[in-house]
Amino acid sequence: MPEHIPKLNMETLTRWRSLSYKELVKAVCSIFIPTETIPRNELNGLVDEALRNFRHKDVVPMSRLKSGLNILEMWHGATHAFKDLAMSCVGQFLDYFLKKNNRHVNILVGTSGDTGSAAIESVRGNPNIDIIVLLPHGRCTAIQERQMTTVMEDNVHVFAVDGTSDELDEPIKKLFRDSEFVKKHNLMSTNSVNWVRVMVQIAHFFFGYFQCVPPQANDVLPSVEIVVPTGGAGNITAGCITQKMGLPIQLVAGVNSNDIIHRTVQHGDFSLGNTERTLASAMDIQEPYNMERILWLAADCDSAKVKEMMDEFNNRKRLKLPLELQRRLLGMMKSCSVTDDNIIQTIRRCWEENQYLLCPHSAVATFYHYQQFDSNQNLPRCCLAPASAAKFQDVILRAGLVPAIPPEIEALMKKETRSVFLGKDDDWEKILREKIEAIGRKRM
Repeated sequence: MPEHIPKLNMETLTRWRSLSYKELVKAVCSIFIPTETIPRNELNGLVDEALRNFRHKDVVPMSRLKSGLNILEMWHGATHAFKDLAMSCVGQFLDYFLKKNNRHVNILVGTSGDTGSAAIESVRGNPNIDIIVLLPHGRCTAIQERQMTTVMEDNVHVFAVDGTSDELDEPIKKLFRDSEFVKKHNLMSTNSVNWVRVMVQIAHFFFGYFQCVPPQANDVLPSVEIVVPTGGAGNITAGCITQKMGLPIQLVAGVNSNDIIHRTVQHGDFSLGNTERTLASAMDIQEPYNMERILWLAADCDSAKVKEMMDEFNNRKRLKLPLELQRRLLGMMKSCSVTDDNIIQTIRRCWEENQYLLCPHSAVATFYHYQQFDSNQNLPRCCLAPASAAKFQDVILRAGLVPAIPPEIEALMKKETRSVFLGKDDDWEKILREKIEAIGRKRM
C-alpha cells in the first residue's frame, strides 16, 4: 500500500469531472507514480497503449436503464471482463521496466475465473515474461477456461487444478514465502495482491461517480452509492482508497453465498466457511486476501494491529473484529449477500424491463439496486458490471433467455487446448517449483 493516500481538493475534483476514463487513469497513476519512476509523457503513452484495443470508445460506458438502474460496463476489453482494465496497464508498466533493466520475470497467478485470462492476454508472447496460471478445473465456465487453455504462446503455462480457487492459492502462497526461490527466479504476481492492479481500478470509481452526478452540482458534490460485486475484494479496496481521497461515495459490497465479507461487515465475523459453488463463480472465494488492506485502512493504517489480527486469522482461520474496528468498517461500506435464485430473478427482470443481459456477477449488484429502488431508496447509484453475459451462457439459459455470443467467443470452442492437470493427490507446490526451475534452465 502507499505510505500516504492524498486527499484531493474541490478544485481537483471539479477539474476531474470533465476527464474521460482514459484521462482519469493517467491522472490517478500520476498521483502514485513519481515522475522520476516513469516520466509523464512515457506514462501517458503506456496508458494509451494499454487501453487502445478496447471495443468501446469510452472504454467503460454507462448504460442508463429503467428503474433508475445505472450499469457501468467494465467488460469491453480483450477477455470481456473488468480485469482487462487494470491488467492491460500492469502489462505495459511491467514491459517498460523489464526492457529498461534487461530483465526477465516469472509471473505466478491463481484465478477463480477472469483474472487468469486477463493476465495471460496482457503478457502473451512477451520474451521477457513467462506466466504460470492455476485455474480451478470445472469451477470456471467453459468459456473462461478456454480463454486460458487455448493460448499457445511459449511463455504461457496453464495448470488446471482439481480444487477451489482458495485451495490453489495455498501452493502459490508457499512459493512466495520462500524468499530465496522468489529472488532466484524473479517470481512475481499480477493477482490483485499487486498494488498496481488496485491503483488503476481507482479510476473507474471516479468515472462512475462523475457519470451519476448531475451537471448542475458544481460547488457541492453529492453522495453516490457504488455497488461492487465482490470476491477477492481488490476492486472494492480501490473504492475504499477513492473514499480516502475525498470522493463522497458510499460503497456496497455485494457477495454471493460465500459471504465472509458480508459477515465481517455486518457482524465483525471474519471466519472461514466452506467454499460453495454458485452461479457467480468468479466470486466463489472464502479467503479474500484484500480484506487485509481494507482492515488496514479502517484501522488508520496501524500495521502492527492488522498484522496481529491477520496472524490470528491465518492460524485459526477465524477472527472476531474489535467492536470499534467493525464500526469503522461499517462506516466505509454496506454489504449484502445474494443467492443463486436472486441472481436468476434479477437477470430476468433486467431483461424484461430493458432487453439487457446481465452476467451473474453484475446481477449481484443489480439485485441490491432493485431492493433499494422498490423501497424508494432512490439516491444516485452506480452498479459495477464486471463481466459480459456472453461468458456465462449456462446461467443465461437457466434464466430462460438466449445468450448473445460474440464471434471471438464462439471461435474459442473450436480451438485446440493445452494445460496440465493437477489432481488431488499431486504435490502442487513441488510441480510448480519444478516448472519454474525448468523455465529457468531453458532460458539459460
